[in-house]
Order: sequence, then structure tokens, then C-alpha cells
Amino acid sequence: MEFQQLLERIVQDSITHAKWLNTLSFMENAGARKISKCEHPVSVTLIQLKHAAEEHRHAYYLKKQIGKIDPELCTTYEADELLAPIATRQYLHSLDVKACRYLQTAFNLNKEELKYAAYLFVTYAIEVRADELYPVYQDILTKESSKIMVKSIILEEEGHLEEMINQLNEFSAEWKLHAEKILTIEKELYDLWINAIAEEVSQLDYA
Repeated sequence: MEFQQLLERIVQDSITHAKWLNTLSFMENAGARKISKCEHPVSVTLIQLKHAAEEHRHAYYLKKQIGKIDPELCTTYEADELLAPIATRQYLHSLDVKACRYLQTAFNLNKEELKYAAYLFVTYAIEVRADELYPVYQDILTKESSKIMVKSIILEEEGHLEEMINQLNEFSAEWKLHAEKILTIEKELYDLWINAIAEEVSQLDYA
């Protein structure tokens, strides 16, 4: 099932759509927490604080959108209120672990340096993915004349990607070479996540 077709199915069913929004909210929140975890105890940058704050806001915004479907739905991040909860929880964590393993080998960094490198490369990979995912979702919402909107998130994610590229340019002249490796890791994990969601959604069709 193609991603667009999957989203078209998801938005047709209120409960599944609420779970999708909640799943995105969970991932934005997990991303924000990971950014904060990567902060240096004293040398945290303004841009890193900004990213963490904006990702947390995205998590809040997506959670609020659920209220346009039904305020009683998906009030927590419990497994039964997410789509493909196991794959959802594993996606970012596995990306972080695998990226750290690669970056440690590539750059031979100390603990604090590795945290910062992971923040740069993992956030970059997530922003590249967000730049693909949210516009497709918004197009479907627009086509369906949905009350739900993610346009504000799209604009901020585009800004984040530009900021990450600027930081990566400062980090290493050869960052693109290493970023390609991280993007390959991310794609494998993303495909597992989307396939798990597609399997769950297709089963609902025949329930």
C-alpha cells in the first residue's frame, strides 16, 4: 500500500485518524525529549533549545487536533491509542542507537561530542522525513475538506531542516557523506514503521 493510499484510508475512519494524529504527536514528543537529552550540560545552543521547544509544541498541536474529531479519543500515549505501537516506539529509539553506533565509528567522539553529533544527524534525518510526510498528509486533509490542518508544522519543519544543514556544515565538511548513511538507516526503520501501520489499517478494513 502506497503512503498516500494508506493516509487516505486512515482519514476515512475517525478512530483510526485520531490514533494517527496521536502517533504523530507521540513521535514529535519523543523527538523533543531526545533533543533535550542530547543537550550539553552548560553549552546548549539557542537553536537546540528552539528545536526542542518547537517539537514539543508540535506534539501539543497534534494532540489538540484530535479534539476536532472527538475530545474523548486518544487522551494518553497508551499502546491502544497509537497505530502500530511497538514499531512506533522502536522507530526513533532504533534510529538513535544505530546512528550513534555509526557516528562513533566514523568520528571517534567522546560522550558529549557523540550526543551532539547524534542530535545533528538524527534530527536532520527526521526533518527530511517530515518534509516528505506532512505535505502528503496536508494534501489529503485539504482534499477531504478536513478541519484538521498541519500547515504550521510544515513551515516550521522546513525551517528546522535549513537550520540543521547550517549546523552540519559547521560540524564537518563531509557531513553529506555521513548523512547519506544515516538516511539509509532511517529509511529502513521508516519502512518497518509504515508497513506495520499499513498492516494494522488493512486488518481494520476486514474487521
